[in-house]
Amino acid sequence: MIVAGCDVGSLTAEAVILDDNEIMSSEIIRVRPRPEQSAKDAMDKALANAGLSLEDIAYCVSTGYGRTKIPFANGNLSEISCHGKGAHWLIPSVRTVIDIGGQDCKAIKVDKNGKLLKFVMNDKCAAGTGRFLEVMAKTLEVELGEIGPLSLSSQNPVVITNMCSIYAQIEVSFYIAQGADLHDVAAGINIAMAGRMKGLVAKVGVEEEVVITGGVAKNIGVVKHLEEMLNVSTKKLEVDPQIVGALGAALFARENSHQNGGD
Repeated sequence: MIVAGCDVGSLTAEAVILDDNEIMSSEIIRVRPRPEQSAKDAMDKALANAGLSLEDIAYCVSTGYGRTKIPFANGNLSEISCHGKGAHWLIPSVRTVIDIGGQDCKAIKVDKNGKLLKFVMNDKCAAGTGRFLEVMAKTLEVELGEIGPLSLSSQNPVVITNMCSIYAQIEVSFYIAQGADLHDVAAGINIAMAGRMKGLVAKVGVEEEVVITGGVAKNIGVVKHLEEMLNVSTKKLEVDPQIVGALGAALFARENSHQNGGD
């Protein structure tokens, strides 16, 4: 039985095609102006990669900010449940999931069956999110993917004191104007992000094993500093961490399809 999950977030949209216990295809795109278009484009590409059409999908679940506006979805669930579900399916020993997305971040605790036990989200400020890193990359005049590697060479990280993204950008601009080493500024940015996440995770409690999902999981600097602050080694996923929400949605789709009489 072939099912699908679609995750429409604030910055990217993901689609996953699942056939029993195998990921057949996945796709990540930059969001379009409308969530329904983002979902369609991501799903169309995932289907094309698998050589399928939408008619081949027995059931589809949507998640993310735009989850209620996806016309081809049979149901929708919160991204919190989907990230917990997807991470646990990939690594059954996982108990704590740290999801750092484009506009928010979440600390999620699941039980041995992957069921949601507890979670906490950040406030509306973009600090500690993918959007924050995008703003910082533009300020540093580097590519987003460079911030992590740059920070690993730092010898004397700067201290970012402001948690507001706007004021943090001003602070970073000041360091650059004063001639601070780019590696040290990048490290300061990643340390500030990790510190914000540490405070969030502390509210649910750290229980190993721990995994990081979302686009910011690709920033090796943030991951390194967060591991040090939490005194844990996070588990590494064998799939792109950005598709975990869509994967969880596909897993829920599989369950729902069985309940509704699917093969």
